[in-house]
Amino acid sequence: MKILNQVQQESDESSIDLTPMLDVVFIMLIFFIVTASFIKEAGIEVNRPEAQTATKQDKANILIAIAADGQIWIDRRRVDVRNVRANIERLHAENPQGSVVIQADKDSTNEKLVAVMDAARQAGVYNVSIAAGEP
Repeated sequence: MKILNQVQQESDESSIDLTPMLDVVFIMLIFFIVTASFIKEAGIEVNRPEAQTATKQDKANILIAIAADGQIWIDRRRVDVRNVRANIERLHAENPQGSVVIQADKDSTNEKLVAVMDAARQAGVYNVSIAAGEP
């Protein structure tokens, strides 16, 4: 009995405590999640018209896509033209310094583009850009 007790005590003393290692792993996971840059997309791929003077805009927080058939997409969701203003107001409230970038398909109508721009201005966002492809 004494020998069995001794073997059990030795096995208890030789175990490795994994708690500090798990703490380090969770801290690293949180670090990578916080520092990761997330790419925002409007929801669909559009064929933008080319422009010779197009410049790249780094900070575009509210992306709106207008498809060739007139569908409007915000945050990968199809949105009715009457609800564009409410969606822009919600997204602008999350980030007041954000700008609106409209990615209109080259076959979309000018009417939809003007309606989205008007909704952005009614929502209080005056920094509105139209995305163009590079030649």
